[in-house]
Amino acid sequence: MAEITVTGNNFEKEVLGSDTPVLLDFWASWCGPCRMIAPVVAAIADECDGRVKVGKVNVDEQQELAAAFRVTSIPTLVVIKDGEVTSMSAGYKSKAEIKEMLGV
Repeated sequence: MAEITVTGNNFEKEVLGSDTPVLLDFWASWCGPCRMIAPVVAAIADECDGRVKVGKVNVDEQQELAAAFRVTSIPTLVVIKDGEVTSMSAGYKSKAEIKEMLGV
């Protein structure tokens, strides 16, 4: 499954209403580390299709969501299972580290 763009408008349906864990990637186009982690996040979206939903949150366009998650640096990765945050991490992470956060 491809990554989905998560916004304030679809957050409840795509994230809170998801029957699979959700990995949210808070990012911005001007962020170097965000560009470095993007292919890793995309690979996880492909490899974990059906087991994990991957959402991208552009912090410049979705400032309310970023504030709700207290995102102060990017990239920030957040794992949400059954509507609850189970893991949160700022900065670059390897594919193995992200999969460990997801429990896959």
